[in-house]
Amino acid sequence: MASIEKVGVLGAGVMGAGIAAHVANAGVPVVLLDVVPKDLPEAEDRSVIAKGAVEKMKKAKPAPLMHAANARLITPGNLEDDLDQLADCDWIVEAVIERLDVKQSVYRKVDAVRKAGSIVSSNTSTIPLARLVDGLPESFAADFLVTHFFNPPRYMRLLELVTGEATRPDAAAAIRHFCDLRLGKSVVDCKDTPGFIANRVGTFWIEVATREAMDLGLTVEEADAVAGRPMGFPKTGVFGLLDLVGIDLGPHIAASLLATLPADDAYRDVHREEPLIAKMIETGFTGRKGKGGFYRLDRSRGKVKQAIDLKSGEYRDAVKPRLASLDASKRGGLRALVEHPDRGGRYAWAMLSQTLAYVASLVPAIADDPSRVDEAMRTGYAWAKGPFELLDELGPKWFADKLREEGREVPPLLDAVGDGTFYRVEDGRLQVFSANQLDVDGAYHDLVRPDGVLLLADVQRASEPVAKSSSASLWDVGDGVLCLEFHTKMNALDDGVLRMLGKAAGLIDGERWKALVLHNEGSNFSVGANIGIALFAANVGLWPAIEESITAGQQTFKAMKYAPFPVVGAPSGMALGGGCEILLHSDAVQAHAETYMGLVEVGVGVVPGWGGCKEMITRWATHPRRPGGPMPPVAKVFEMVSTAHVSTSAAEAKDALFLRPGDAVTMNRDRLLADAKARALELVAAGYEPPEPVEIQLPGPTGRAALDMAVEGFRANGMATAHDEVVAKRLAVVLTGGDTDLTETVSEDALSRLEREAFLDLIQTPGTLARIEHMLETGKPLRN
Repeated sequence: MASIEKVGVLGAGVMGAGIAAHVANAGVPVVLLDVVPKDLPEAEDRSVIAKGAVEKMKKAKPAPLMHAANARLITPGNLEDDLDQLADCDWIVEAVIERLDVKQSVYRKVDAVRKAGSIVSSNTSTIPLARLVDGLPESFAADFLVTHFFNPPRYMRLLELVTGEATRPDAAAAIRHFCDLRLGKSVVDCKDTPGFIANRVGTFWIEVATREAMDLGLTVEEADAVAGRPMGFPKTGVFGLLDLVGIDLGPHIAASLLATLPADDAYRDVHREEPLIAKMIETGFTGRKGKGGFYRLDRSRGKVKQAIDLKSGEYRDAVKPRLASLDASKRGGLRALVEHPDRGGRYAWAMLSQTLAYVASLVPAIADDPSRVDEAMRTGYAWAKGPFELLDELGPKWFADKLREEGREVPPLLDAVGDGTFYRVEDGRLQVFSANQLDVDGAYHDLVRPDGVLLLADVQRASEPVAKSSSASLWDVGDGVLCLEFHTKMNALDDGVLRMLGKAAGLIDGERWKALVLHNEGSNFSVGANIGIALFAANVGLWPAIEESITAGQQTFKAMKYAPFPVVGAPSGMALGGGCEILLHSDAVQAHAETYMGLVEVGVGVVPGWGGCKEMITRWATHPRRPGGPMPPVAKVFEMVSTAHVSTSAAEAKDALFLRPGDAVTMNRDRLLADAKARALELVAAGYEPPEPVEIQLPGPTGRAALDMAVEGFRANGMATAHDEVVAKRLAVVLTGGDTDLTETVSEDALSRLEREAFLDLIQTPGTLARIEHMLETGKPLRN
């Protein structure tokens, strides 16, 4: 299988630039080419479009680059002067305008300069592959396929891969391997059908959801509340999602589908032109990128959220929906929602029944089995569950019977699965119903993961936990490695997690179990300690209990750090506060590329109390390339902790030393546990020895005075609040080493004592208690 070491991207628009940025995120050099603008003045740079795209990506939010330095891997140019730069590219991605004639013209130019065996792909989602290669040389068709990225390419995991009859299998294998391991994509093989999988399903869902909301008289807030979290769809709901992606995108996708779909496709029946949406596009109300959309902010009144009235087209202040069906769904789940008689329940059934029946009618035409459709919708449209997983939740037979009761057609696939479900567990193995064998009773097959993928969900299906509590579980992931999984709300750390960590230490004896991995498959690794417990204890004056909890966390993390076995953290998503601190005490970290780390305790009015200050100041003070003297490391850590700095990627976490230079990054989240396990076994095989304790020099009162002056200046300039000053000055005591001076060294235990004292002092202040209460009530920090 050919290795991909250099990539070319043709087209520097939103998608092309985003693809180029993500290739650079993988550490791979990329050439980004676009056209020379018409009527360009002679003195202007002919590569101005591509160069401008690179400059934009350095400033864009959300950032397409995981680290600003990655931009250096992108070489901008133009399609007239710089085609020769494609000669040594192993993969060339076309992302130009969706016109067949333009694309084929580009392919002919590329074919004249590319090296033999290089792979060429299109990012199209509207033009069939067969038409793209029609009339082109056989040698080109053999190297050609479709790689459909989703926007933004860095953050959306789905990549739809489409091959043609002439495509070389090894070309597809090379792209599948590169996009999986190097780009972190969930690669879904699709058939060469209109819209492939995700847009075929997603566009139908959006059109049905908007039409039914209008027909049933729902407000946009009510529709989004129903077509959001209760169904496991994005929390934006459907109208909020349209605002996010751009309302003006819809008509283009609709036109493409209508031009290519079969004459009897159900999409033709649900699609209709909405005068309100047409008017919104015409007047520039295209969503967040425009003047507003279905929602907007009235900035004249301090960013008051407004929603459009779907009948009148006028804006009014948004109102929190109050539907009995939403309450029913919290108690009884999805069935309770769709069976409820109020307009929310009727809307839920109208939307889901049409969407799920449509999807069931498309398999196996668009994909070989239901699992591929589900994966596409989870990773491309951020559904928590795919369509067939939703059908299993409702009950396929119940769903089919209800369709019949209403006189609607039942797709053959639903009849084929009968009383069963689309997924089942057999002898601990997850199986999926095969859509290619509808005439075979019970035609299930094992869902086989790619090599190098180890999912905790699969481990849990096939085994019982080694130990379990309401807060955490220990799982045997094979080869002598235990995995500690948190499963509290938002994976917050509490005493139960600490006790399970202690239990793991007692079980790992170097014989049956040899190493520990910290990992879970939640949206976030851990958002920190459970501050609700701290607030309760503070409100009733249980100060000794709070001190005991802080001491227990410090001692547990210290014991983990110096245990005779290796501990490898494997985070993804947010690792904040205590979630960051437990990783700081790990022997190694194998982080998912999208890991966001930070010590954010100042937001609730305290300082990191479980060793975060100690570990960060020690890392910066002992870093080989730090500036001379004890003050620069103190100033750096003070800045990060006092401003609650959070890295926006694993790469940025290395800059902050939340991750060490030797810590590794995994691009594909599905491979994270396997990579962390491998790292743990490497440490065991190398004869792991725990680290030696470190003592450092800190500036003491002199350094504290300098930090205090800086804080007072920020307060005077309105850059810090009154309680910010209180918290920051207490933090300064910890980071400067208390009453030490430059002739002494400070031990880890001494730093832990300073942390503990600062935490206990702050949590007894009214300002901190107000911050904690406000965070619990609103989820936002209080600026008091």
